[in-house]
Order: sequence, then structure tokens, then C-alpha cells
Amino acid sequence: MSRLLVSLLCFVLVAGCANVPLESQPVVVPGQGQGQGSGDVVAEPRPDLDPLTLVREFVRATLKPGQNNAAARAYLDDAGRASWRPSRSLTIIQNTFGTVYDTNPQPDPNTQVVNVRGSDIGTLDQNNAFVPDFSPALLQVKVRKQANGQWRIVDPPADLYATESDFSENYTPVPVSFYSESSNTFVPDRRYVVAKPQSGLPGRVMDLLVSGPSTSLAGAVKNFLGEPVEIDTNVKSLDDGTLVVPLTGLAGVSDDTRNLIAAQIVLSLQYVTSARIRILADGAPLVPNHPDWRLNDLPAYGATLSPNLELSGLMTVGGRVRSLGDGAPVPGPAGNGGYDVVSAAQSLDGKRLAVVERDGGGVRLRIGDMGRDLSQVALGGSTLSRPTWRPGTGEVWTVVDRLSVGRMVVNQNGVWTALGVNATDLNQQGEISELRFSRDGARVAAVIKGELWVASVVGVGDSVSLREPRHLQPHDLEDVVDVDWVAQDNLVAVTKSSSQPVVRVTVDGQRMDAFNSSNLTPPVHGVTAAPGRQIVVADLSGLWTASVLGEVWRPQAHTMKDADPFYPG
Repeated sequence: MSRLLVSLLCFVLVAGCANVPLESQPVVVPGQGQGQGSGDVVAEPRPDLDPLTLVREFVRATLKPGQNNAAARAYLDDAGRASWRPSRSLTIIQNTFGTVYDTNPQPDPNTQVVNVRGSDIGTLDQNNAFVPDFSPALLQVKVRKQANGQWRIVDPPADLYATESDFSENYTPVPVSFYSESSNTFVPDRRYVVAKPQSGLPGRVMDLLVSGPSTSLAGAVKNFLGEPVEIDTNVKSLDDGTLVVPLTGLAGVSDDTRNLIAAQIVLSLQYVTSARIRILADGAPLVPNHPDWRLNDLPAYGATLSPNLELSGLMTVGGRVRSLGDGAPVPGPAGNGGYDVVSAAQSLDGKRLAVVERDGGGVRLRIGDMGRDLSQVALGGSTLSRPTWRPGTGEVWTVVDRLSVGRMVVNQNGVWTALGVNATDLNQQGEISELRFSRDGARVAAVIKGELWVASVVGVGDSVSLREPRHLQPHDLEDVVDVDWVAQDNLVAVTKSSSQPVVRVTVDGQRMDAFNSSNLTPPVHGVTAAPGRQIVVADLSGLWTASVLGEVWRPQAHTMKDADPFYPG
């Protein structure tokens, strides 16, 4: 219970982020109480507040500007103002919450216990990453009437919490970049930094880079800015606008790694500055003869993650695989009826095809070159999820009988072999109906019992594990039937719902937006997406396309009833 209130208060205290502006109230007086740093400004509570209102305003003051949580500290008694040291986690609750008196009688009429009731939607952990959750929130706050007749909070909670709107108003999401060796690209790790003062954003983002990836990506990515690398002095702007990032601890680092470090910094800072970035290592340019950087100085690391525009995508319909580009069947048995195809996936380069075909009372997997006979591989069962190709490898994954994750790897002779995947953390959440790799290969999205989940892909040698599963939007998103990645850090999911059949969800679940449902005939049963491509969904009447939220869905040029679309990957 106290975790909620506690969580809100602690985020504001985060080192280097002590000021978390949420809503300001203009009546301020110089802080005179104990426990305040010099220069603090405290918004004193309005006189004669009742305990219920006092606690509500205390919650709303948690993220107001001021060093050392000064605005919230004003609602405490003198002892609390001097001693309160909230932790660094922030619990985020729904905007609507209540305060009621505890029903247990208090022996002292000048003491009351106020219960804060609401719903917890997630926490901002010590890495500034959002961790989704949905659970009842109940916090007990003790208040006592002071000698001057004013109620104040005593024994304040150990953590901080804030409302969702206050959090969104005062924190800005930043996709901090870390490196994936398997796909040779950078992976966005969505983190949240205090939005103001804006001039301090680059420094706060650099602090997150040096501290490493969030728990959700630990083991799945590499941080070139980890120990012994440090920020030598403060990140600062020069008079000409150049942003200087001074590093130390890079002696002996290769030129290749230095270029990757530069990329990691520039990719992360692009969201908080448009300035030229000067990256120094012990006072000298990090990369010799290249002191200053802009985004267009970097190689296109993500270019190989998106399918070639010449590959229009495919669909399965009537047991056959057809082209989304012209509606024609693909060459070979997959298109001419030689296989009774249930689902399929095309490799990112378009050269290979994996299909799930009906086999008596069950299904089995075939993989091979496009347009040719596909080899039957040693993987089958009562059900197989639509295959998904692992980026940066020749692997094909599918979920067998909704429980175990099958992984097929091809050798130099073209022979496919089944290897294991440690998916215990994920499949213990329930039966998995869909599994889809992110375009960078660092994560998978899964549909489990109609819920949307994301997990990280951690590889060590030949072994692979799915770790840190996160349930996205547990309160508002249900009856999910399919999912795909519209970007590295955004998913699009389709549901059985008639009110929000298609939604976009951030990879951490912090935000969900519904697409326009005009023209769709629910239920929607399939979706495919890729960066720079139209989203294609399948409903009762056929295929529909849209590109952005709010756009009216239009019939796909070669729509067919009962078709399921898929882009390469």
C-alpha cells in the first residue's frame, strides 16, 4: 500500500532529477523549514485544510519543482520535513484516486489515518525505465493536528507516487541506444527524464547511457559506455551552440569501437538536441579527425532491418501464399496448392519462405527457398504459431502447441536443425498464440491468453533465453489476437474489440493509442507492419491499410476475404 505514495515521492528525489515539475501553484514563500537546501522555494499548504484534502494535495505536490521535494515536504510536520528521505522509485497511479478516513478508530482525536485509494499502472524504476503493472493501490497516511491548529503528515511514506497525467506532463521519453551484436544495429531502450530545465536534458540522457541498459534489456544488448568509461566533466553547450560531451576511461579502445560509441551517443541525444555534438576522450576528439558529429554522419545502422521496398509482402489465403503486390500466387508448391498452408513467413531478404502446413490432425513446418519445394523440418504438433525470422541470423522460430518455443537453424549444407529456447519466463505466463521478433532481434512480442507481452532475447553461445517478460497495458488491452512491430520501440496489436480493434503500444507499455476504426468490420484477426510501410490489417471482409493514427482504413489493392498478411521478417 505505502509503495504507491512512496514511489511517487522517490522519483522526484532522483539524483540529478530532483525537480519534477508536474503542476505548479503560484503561492510560494521562501523555505524556512528544516531539510531544505539553500534556495528552495516551498509552496505552503493553504490554511485550514482538512486531512483528506491535505493528503490529496500532498500527492499532487510531489512532482512540483523544488530541490529536495520541497513542495511535498511542506505538507509534513517539522520532524518529517527534516528527516524525510524518499527512495528513488516512482509509482504511477491513475488520475482518479480517492482519499478516505480509515475505519479503525484512533485513540487520539488529533490524529487521523487517511487511506489513498487508486490503481497502480506502473513504476518508474531506479534506471528511469517504466515497468507496467495494474493492481489496487492503497496507501495509509497518518496526519496530526499541530499546535497551530493545522493538519500535517507525520511518518511520511518511504516512496513516491504520481498521477499518470502529472508524470506525462513532467517527464519526456527518450529512446536511449544500446548495441545488438547479433543484428549489428542499435536498440532503443525507452527511458524517462525530467523534462525541465530543457538545457539539462543532454546531461541527463548521458547519465542514463553510462549507467547502462534497463533491466528489460540486460543481457540482450551491449553498452560501449560502461565501466571504465565515465563522463569527465559536465555535458555543456558552447557559445556557438555546440554540445560538448567529455568522456574519460577510453585508453586503448579501438577505432571501430570509438565509432560505435559516437553512434550510441548521437543516436541517443538526437531526441533532446539538434546541436552539433563534440565528443571528447580525455580532452581530444574521441574519433581522430572527427571531433563533431550530427545524425547524418552515422552509417544507416538500421537499414538492413527493414524489408526492401521491392518486397511488397505476402498473404496466406485459402491454403496458399499470394503476393500483396498483385494478388498472384507465389511460384512453387506454397502458391500452387501443393501445401495446405495455415500460415507463413518470408525471410527479410525475401529469398526464403517458412510455412506451417496442415498434416493430418496436426501441423508441421517447412522451410526453403522461395518458389521451390520446401524441406520438411523436424518440428510439428497440434498447433504452430505463424513463423518469425530472427534478425541477423538464418533462424526461424515458432511456438509449438502454445507452450514451447521451437527454433530452427540451418547449417552450411542447407540442413535445418532444431535447437532449444529457454522460454520458461515467458511461457509460465500462459499459452502463447503468437510470437514476433522485433526488427533488431533484441526482443519478442507475444500474445498470451489474449494479453500483449514483450520479452528480451538473451543469447550466450548457442543458447538463447527469453527474459524479463513484461505485460503491456494490463488494464486496458485485452482479447489481443495478433501483433507486429511498426518500429523498434512501438507495436501494433489487433483485438477482438469493436471499440478499439487496432492499437499502437509503446514497447514498455507506458502509452497506448487506438487507430481509427472506420471502415473495419470487427473482429480483426491479423496484422502486419514494418518501418516505412503501411500497416495492413485483416477483418471479416478482407485487408485494409493505414499509415498513421486517425487515418481512415482503405481497402488493400488486392484484398481477399480470409487473408492473413505478412511483411518479410
